[in-house]
Amino acid sequence: MKEKSADVIVVGAGIVGLAMAYHSAKKGKKVVVIERSQQAQGASIRNFGLIWPIGQPGGPLLDRALRSRSTWLEVAGEAGIWLNQNGSLQLAHHQDEWDIINEFYDTNSNERFQIEIVAADKAKQLSPGTRTAGLKGGLLSSTECSLDPREAISKLPGYLEKKYGVEMVFGTAVTQIAKDRVATADITWRAEKIFVCSGADFETLFPETFQQSGITKCKLQMMRTGTQPHAWKVGPSLCAGLTLLHYGAFKDCKSLPALQSRAQTDMPDLIKWGIHVLVSQNGNGELVLGDSHEYGLSLSPFDREEINELIMSYLGTFFEAPNMAINERWHGVYPKLAGKTEFVARVSDHTTIVNGLSGAGMTLSFGLAEELTNTL
Repeated sequence: MKEKSADVIVVGAGIVGLAMAYHSAKKGKKVVVIERSQQAQGASIRNFGLIWPIGQPGGPLLDRALRSRSTWLEVAGEAGIWLNQNGSLQLAHHQDEWDIINEFYDTNSNERFQIEIVAADKAKQLSPGTRTAGLKGGLLSSTECSLDPREAISKLPGYLEKKYGVEMVFGTAVTQIAKDRVATADITWRAEKIFVCSGADFETLFPETFQQSGITKCKLQMMRTGTQPHAWKVGPSLCAGLTLLHYGAFKDCKSLPALQSRAQTDMPDLIKWGIHVLVSQNGNGELVLGDSHEYGLSLSPFDREEINELIMSYLGTFFEAPNMAINERWHGVYPKLAGKTEFVARVSDHTTIVNGLSGAGMTLSFGLAEELTNTL
């Protein structure tokens, strides 16, 4: 068996692994990324592609999200990745939603959140797809960005190879990690630091740690339309009332229980399937729509059309577009750790597991990786 060496080995070429490779290589380290598939196929390419600081509570997580955003702007420009700094617009069609938005603004209107309250007519100007019937207004945030995760995850490896000399090893499974050694079928790698950033590899290489971690899995269902005609643009990425129940940024709002109560009474099926609806648009003019949240360690490989219909029905209460015909349906599965935004475990002097970003990988990975590589 061949033996090779590197300063840093990263297992997994999803967004967490690529972020770890990026920050390690920026520090002058010789980095090797080992990915079991020919290209990452997991949650990293199955999401909206949203960089979403507005969802993070003020404090360390917001700081991490904003640092990630800054890195994305730099990397996307250098790597030729389409990225739109289009912001986000949180719509309110009910008084309880409007109360939360105004409370959040009163508490958090500062240079870090970069938010403003907009009236209904301004919301329609910002996004022509906004339904104005019953609309009270919205919360406009300038920090959110959109990209196509399929393009980003495809182009980042080549960028890392070309600019930083990162060696990408695709189509290769890691079979064992012991001390400072990473074994594959035909090569044993030696490295001072090893970061395990793939959920599948985490489960198989460190089953006891995985079992004790408390990590479960979350399945989300998503859809994508065809290209919108006549270069029609959605404007800011859109969301509505149920999103206020989903993100940690709003959890301390005193007006939140009123919305929680109404949602349980009026929308029990949406609550049952963890549905909150976002609308983003990629560089091809296609709309990306979703999503739902089903939790468990053994999730069905089959999608429920009932969930897709619920998503589209709720979407219709606040949004319309010229082309709403669905071209693609898919689901993604990501690791979820209740009450936390990441799982970081140092299992030996050489090996650290980085996992469980709970669906916020695009938003938080670059910032988290920067923190974890500060001591390299």
